[in-house]
Parts: sequence; C-alpha cells; structure tokens
Amino acid sequence: MPQQQESPRRSDAQRNRERILEVAIAELSRCADAPLSGIAKKAGVGQGTFYRNFPNRESLVLEIYRHEMQQVADAAAHLLRTRSPEEALRAWMDRLSEFAMTKAGLAEAIRQATSAPGGPGKPPPTPVTSAAELLLRANDEAGTIRPGVTADDFLLAIAGLWQLDPHDDWQTRATRLLDLVMDGLRTGAPGT
Repeated sequence: MPQQQESPRRSDAQRNRERILEVAIAELSRCADAPLSGIAKKAGVGQGTFYRNFPNRESLVLEIYRHEMQQVADAAAHLLRTRSPEEALRAWMDRLSEFAMTKAGLAEAIRQATSAPGGPGKPPPTPVTSAAELLLRANDEAGTIRPGVTADDFLLAIAGLWQLDPHDDWQTRATRLLDLVMDGLRTGAPGT
C-alpha cells in the first residue's frame, strides 16, 4: 500500500506548533512571566491556534521542558560518536551547564508551572538521566572513571550548577566545578 503524504493542513499545524515552541523557548528563557498572547503574536498564530496546541501555560512549559531535556540528552550520543568517552562526558557536562545558565528564565517558568496548587508535577529528567548513564557506562568500560558511579550519583555531584547565578561569571565557576567533578570521577579509575 503506498504511503500517504501528510496533508497540507496537518503540516501547517505542525509548523505552527514548532513556531510556538521556538518563540516560547526564547521568550520564557528571557522572562518566566512572558504573556502567552505575546508568544502567540510573535509566533504569527492566532489565540485559537495557540490554545488548541497549548490549552494553558503549564502545558506549554512542560512541553518546552521535555523538548529541551531531549536536546541535552541527544547531545550525549552524538558526543560519544565523535570523541573519546572521557572527552564526551566532559563536553556533555559543559552542554548541561550551558543549558542550566542560558535557560534560567525557563527554569523559573517550569518552577512556577509545577508548583501551582493542583498543577502538574515536574516530569522527571529521564532523558538526561539516561544520557548520563550512557556516558558513564562508556567511561566505565574505557576505565577512565571509578567503577560503579551511577547517573544519580553524577547528577547529585553536579547539582551545584543550578546554584550558580546566570547573570554573574557563571562560565568560570561552572568550568571549575565540573573540572572538580571530573577529577573526582577519575580518582580510582582502573586506567590511571
């Protein structure tokens, strides 16, 4: 049976959704309280189209969260294809810190959306946890980190990233923090 092409109406709807998400990521990263009407206007869609895709602020913010977490997670596999396990892990840590700092407004929007009484809970960072596990296992197999480090251990060790002020000299501090974490991961590695 021949494969049917997507109807023009469905592809327009998909483009509208993608435009809304693209604008919303930029606007909410700048200001957690960005008005939804402004996001719709900048995306070039009407209110009806906007609310068909995202019936409320929470649904928009949670979709952005899922999308952004998936982007960070996908970077892990790409880095492992193009670098040594140790270099891939360290580069991914930089990618994660960049996400944490450049999306500070988005983090606040997520906090607001998930802390409202009766609102949805924050989804677990499963793609990020899986990406960390992938990188840690590759390093464990290569003998570049101490054996037995779990993704939960790793994420707790780098949690200080979210304490940095994105308006300060966060890059220097993040580099120092992540270098300390890497030094700790290397201590006791079979290959050292």
